Amino acid sequence: MLDVTVIEDPEAAAVSLDPIRARLLAELAAAPASAAMLAGRVGLPRQKVNYHLKALERHGLVELAGERRKGNVNERLMRATAASYVISPAALPAVQPDPDRFRDQLSARWLLAVGARLVRDVGTLINGAARARRRLATYALDGEVRFASAADRAAFVQELTAGVSALIRKYDSPGAEDGRDHRIVVALHPTVKADGPPAADPLPAAGTSPAPGERPGTPDRTASEPDQ
Repeated sequence: MLDVTVIEDPEAAAVSLDPIRARLLAELAAAPASAAMLAGRVGLPRQKVNYHLKALERHGLVELAGERRKGNVNERLMRATAASYVISPAALPAVQPDPDRFRDQLSARWLLAVGARLVRDVGTLINGAARARRRLATYALDGEVRFASAADRAAFVQELTAGVSALIRKYDSPGAEDGRDHRIVVALHPTVKADGPPAADPLPAAGTSPAPGERPGTPDRTASEPDQ
């Protein structure tokens, strides 16, 4: 079983979003089970559960884990193909976010579009690598930092931009014949706590200016994640 897989097919996405089928996926991610075993857990007749399992199996969301004899019946034990699923924006191609349509490094919505593109692109790479039976070279950096002030955060963003830009200039080889293009995404955002969303920065007092890199009333920004 994979830890996470990306759903790109619109029909598979619709199947996974059905509440009953999502519940079945959760059960089968925990352990293999038959339609009869699942029926008691979800409060549905076995035939109804079997109908939902077949729909999930058609779209590659569950698979056969084994069979066992119970009385006069052979039971099929099914399992989820992944512990968790992510629906790619590619499942809604006509309305998927396009970061190039509106670029604003201080916009939370632009960050969301960049993140959606990251999910789409990495999902496509993962699925392609799986079909080709090849490993995919990726890298991610995840961390947290607490800034003493908005000014410190702005200074951090400036230094981060300068540092990453210097690395790009150092290693970028546009003329390399055997080279391969990679995209790097660097983001910084306040940590979202379990008890609710982060508070927005207060507006600056009258007669004062925002710190460098800040905009009045702008929700906070985002933290690093290079993808290859």
